[in-house]
Amino acid sequence: MKYTLSWLKDHLDTEATAAEIGEVLTNLGLELEGLENKAEELAPFKVAYVKEAAQHPNADRLKVCTVDPGDGASVQVICGAPNAKTGMKGVFAPVGAYIPGIDTTLKAGKIRGVESNGMLVSEREMGLSDAHEGIIEMPEDAEVGAPFAKAMGLDDPVFDIAITPNRADCLGVRGVARDLAAAGLGTLKDDPRLEAVAGSYDPPLQWRRDLPAGAEAACPYVGGRHFRNVKNGESPAWMQRRLRAIGLRPISALVDITNYVTFDLGRPLHVFDAGRVTGDLTMRLARDGEEIEALDEQTYTLDPETVVIADETRVQGIGGLMGGQQSGVTHDTTEVFLEVALFDPVRIAKAGRRLGVLSDARFRFERGLDPESADWGEAVATRLIQQICGGEASHLTSAGEIPRDRAQVDLRVKRVAELGGLEVGAKTCRRILDDLGFETTVSDAGGDGELIKATVPPWRVDVESEACLVEEVLRINGYDAIPTEPLPPLTAVPQAAVTPGQRRGELARAALASRGMNEAVTFSFMSSRHAEQFGGQVADLYLANPISSELDVMRPVVLANLVEAGARNADRGFPDVALFELGPQYVSAAPDGQDTVAAGLRAGHSAPRHWAAERRVHDAFDAKTDALAALTAAGAPGDNLQVSTDAPGWYHPGRAGALRLGKQVLAYFGELHPRVLEAYDMRGPVAAFEVFVDRVPQTKKRGGLTLSSLQPVERDFAFIVDADVPAENLIRAAKGADKDLIADVKLFDVYTGEKVGDGKKSLAIAVTLQPREKTLTEQEIDTVGQKVIDQVQKKTGGELRG
Repeated sequence: MKYTLSWLKDHLDTEATAAEIGEVLTNLGLELEGLENKAEELAPFKVAYVKEAAQHPNADRLKVCTVDPGDGASVQVICGAPNAKTGMKGVFAPVGAYIPGIDTTLKAGKIRGVESNGMLVSEREMGLSDAHEGIIEMPEDAEVGAPFAKAMGLDDPVFDIAITPNRADCLGVRGVARDLAAAGLGTLKDDPRLEAVAGSYDPPLQWRRDLPAGAEAACPYVGGRHFRNVKNGESPAWMQRRLRAIGLRPISALVDITNYVTFDLGRPLHVFDAGRVTGDLTMRLARDGEEIEALDEQTYTLDPETVVIADETRVQGIGGLMGGQQSGVTHDTTEVFLEVALFDPVRIAKAGRRLGVLSDARFRFERGLDPESADWGEAVATRLIQQICGGEASHLTSAGEIPRDRAQVDLRVKRVAELGGLEVGAKTCRRILDDLGFETTVSDAGGDGELIKATVPPWRVDVESEACLVEEVLRINGYDAIPTEPLPPLTAVPQAAVTPGQRRGELARAALASRGMNEAVTFSFMSSRHAEQFGGQVADLYLANPISSELDVMRPVVLANLVEAGARNADRGFPDVALFELGPQYVSAAPDGQDTVAAGLRAGHSAPRHWAAERRVHDAFDAKTDALAALTAAGAPGDNLQVSTDAPGWYHPGRAGALRLGKQVLAYFGELHPRVLEAYDMRGPVAAFEVFVDRVPQTKKRGGLTLSSLQPVERDFAFIVDADVPAENLIRAAKGADKDLIADVKLFDVYTGEKVGDGKKSLAIAVTLQPREKTLTEQEIDTVGQKVIDQVQKKTGGELRG
């Protein structure tokens, strides 16, 4: 929401500076997002008098201008504008000035051999508009040497404030002024424009409603007037300046008036060219398939849930959203029909979303308007149209009734302290509410403290309960006045903020980041086309209103979006990536149909090209190592995990597996299937994993770490086993030989070849023995070694290699 300081002062009698107003606005909850002052930006530019504009000796289209910038000196400027002439007043930019419209800082120089020390500027060069046919011509009475910003009224500070969805009343300058007045920053002025205006003839057009039973609330009221003999030229300069200051382009007087009232009072209006309308205008629901070419030059197809304004032949406007081209006013318009309507906010919001229409009218209607603005809105519009465009106004025509029910909310004064932490007296509470437009009375609450009965003003559609009134009192009184109080301790010893189960995801994230992987954050949606590569998608996870056609379903696996991210990196010249993401994936729309997954992938090579470093492509074992690291960090018993080969179909058969704890699958890992890579146009191999964080069992409390002062002993063994025996089985068998003494078992060599025979392989392991109570004797070490040999032979059929 933007407005200027002078615009605010039309409604607020105040001596406060722009900076002071900005600070109070933020304290009131109307956060100041920007305060723009063009006077500072345009300070170098002065009104100048062109003493002479002579023909350039070396260029037909250039003139040598002698300019008086108001300081008594004459400056020579080369100018190519066709309207540059002797005796005119223009806008002079000296050497060193920054020209915002063309992003240039002026320097002295020569143009076709003649010196030029500055510039006479156009509106486009000043960044004021797109006009560049000639330089700016100032009025004859403009003071030479005066700042250009002041001469043109551009020295008016512009406020840009953020309006929360509940504060529809502050989507007009008057609503902002009311809040500032209640905060003590001035006095709210009376607005005589709100008084009713009498008409002089019966309107040739009538407003009608034709809404089915049960849908009357779609448009409870519409009213307006007919105007004749109007002249739709340019709007006054003051109005154009204000509209431009807030980013609106002046179009014509009638259109500018409706835009001005929208931002001045928060009351959207619309005017129809009455000469281009056939018969009366009716508020009704659209017929299925009806179309309208709107003022934004887009054609919209309507449905029976959308309110439209139609004449006897066609739809002429979309209710609460936008008017139509067919009946839009032009500079030739002489007859006007005014619309001031009320609409159902929910219906307007839904229609706007369906049609993709974003307009200032929709922005206000869907947040809820003051219903009584339908009364005074037409009065304000009537006055402005007659003042600016002339003509006559008809009597009022309307259909429906204005809802005039006003809610009453009670405020127990003690609740301000109970809910807000600050004692505020009944007198102050009542003063604040009265200043905000509430009508209040005070009574005793039956011995339970003072009670304020407040009648809610029609423009405060957001006030529904006692807590709302508490908020209003605290907001206007000042949040800074609320004392800072520490929360009382609940126990003598602080409780942990998160449980071990809640920490699993963060621990897995830290582990993967420490392995050199980059964390990615992707949408929880994906393309249904790509979802087919990852097991498809269930029907209830398709999105009813996707933000993009390529993001139309909830993702069945987190990994799918990472593959797409990897493909995008490769397309941009970064094929070597290591990405992971911790987030949700969805199997159904049920409350329990969501899993937290830490997924990752490694594509390309393990290292950049370098003469002193070996590089290789990533494989399934890289993915397995990443998955084990994440599981171990999350608390899974890594030594007890088992590997199976039943990975999902998006992994490469024979190059993928699952990590299990009993029957529970904790992770999948492996190389991605070539079919998946082809779907993403990605070169392989790509190693990937998925860790199901929620399935990791909670770790039980254990005793502290016991360290031994005795020297560990390491013995190596090599076993010949069948080629299809997993190394994991052999390692697990060796560990189980003596759980008290064997601290660790590691595989350090694998050999296949003629020395071990066909269908066999040699696995070499290092077994670490850690004594706890005394140093081991050679005989005790040999005894443990024999247990290892016996256990491996029993569990895997392996024979000690000679």
